[in-house]
Amino acid sequence: MFDYQAPSQLLKDKVILVTGAGDGIGKTAAITYAKHGATIILLGRTTKKLEAVYDYIEKQQYPQAAIVPLNLDGAAEHDYIELANTIESEFGHLDGILHNASLLGERTSIATYDPTLFEQVMRVNVTSQLLLNQALLPLMQKAEYASIIFTSSGVGRKAKANWGAYAVSKFATEAMMQLLSSELESLSPNVRANAINPGATRTSMRASAYPDEDPKTLPTPEDIMPAYLYLMGQDSLAINGKSLDAQ
Repeated sequence: MFDYQAPSQLLKDKVILVTGAGDGIGKTAAITYAKHGATIILLGRTTKKLEAVYDYIEKQQYPQAAIVPLNLDGAAEHDYIELANTIESEFGHLDGILHNASLLGERTSIATYDPTLFEQVMRVNVTSQLLLNQALLPLMQKAEYASIIFTSSGVGRKAKANWGAYAVSKFATEAMMQLLSSELESLSPNVRANAINPGATRTSMRASAYPDEDPKTLPTPEDIMPAYLYLMGQDSLAINGKSLDAQ
């Protein structure tokens, strides 16, 4: 497991957007970031799930979060611009983005993969990241330092049979991180971009991909949070363009 002990107020006064914040790793990351002092913008498609995370953060008396219901599959460029305008008016800047939202798609042969589903997975897993980065980068440039974290996968480094659009999308995610991190070195040296491969983790997506697997044999999302804290906080300011393993 990634070895890092985060200071209790590592993210004090930081504003961080987490996509896919209603469940799984995104939910846990949002709560963990809030516990360490951050104001979290919870983005997801299911308002009820976001409200549950919001209520938990409030109950724990962490900094008050904000909710942004947004379906990344159907969102258009103007939706991301509106999001950026809202964040600017409410907070004035943005210190971090965790690109966590992903669709699994089908575990089936690429030779027979449904093109419509393929495009949907790519919209959610890749295109949404492009549009979010483009809309929000000006706000991140206003921060003292800012961190963009992409969510990678083992099948985004070495493709495996029947992982279809998901594997292709994660290769694309790695490429986007590498491109952006390289460009930020001269464009915005106060902003950096890295990726995390969470590995096999006890989530609903993992259960869908491996229905016969015993989830109790897997680490929980809480177990892998050290990597997410490390890349979001100031202890990793020198790290840019890296793809780290959470376990």
